[in-house]
Amino acid sequence: MTENTAAIKSQLIPALREGLGLIQMIVFKEIRAQLVRKQPDGDATHLSRLAGTITNELFGTPNPEEQFVRFRREHWGTIEQELLSLGTDNPGLRAPITDALRVQALCDSQEGLGDDASALARADALGILVRDRDIPLPSTFMTMVRELGRQHNLIIPPMPMDANPGPGVVH
Repeated sequence: MTENTAAIKSQLIPALREGLGLIQMIVFKEIRAQLVRKQPDGDATHLSRLAGTITNELFGTPNPEEQFVRFRREHWGTIEQELLSLGTDNPGLRAPITDALRVQALCDSQEGLGDDASALARADALGILVRDRDIPLPSTFMTMVRELGRQHNLIIPPMPMDANPGPGVVH
């Protein structure tokens, strides 16, 4: 591997991880909104914690802090029901989740964290994974991430640079 290739690779994995994080935020927002629709009188903090736990469970990243472990254990029935209904309640999330879980597995493998595909297998068992979807190229994944981020107001698209800036514009 050349020095240039190594530099590109070293930038690619963190960029993909950042995209993965954005998909997780979108999933969290959508699950939280769904929970609010199902339980309009529910406590906002509780519903946010529940949405976070469901998102973490989906991506195989449970929070190890004792308070979150206890919350997960106490609300496992609800968490499991929401995971089971996620694919049908939010069909538009299936493709981004599929791509994100595949990219997560790729990043984990590249970073030497193992080849654990349990999150993919779990998503498949829950009916969330889109099996016949092609594995995304990094550029395709990042394009999807930017578009979803824009749609969910989580990122601001870059502004085109004006070749003739007006007075007061500093570059």
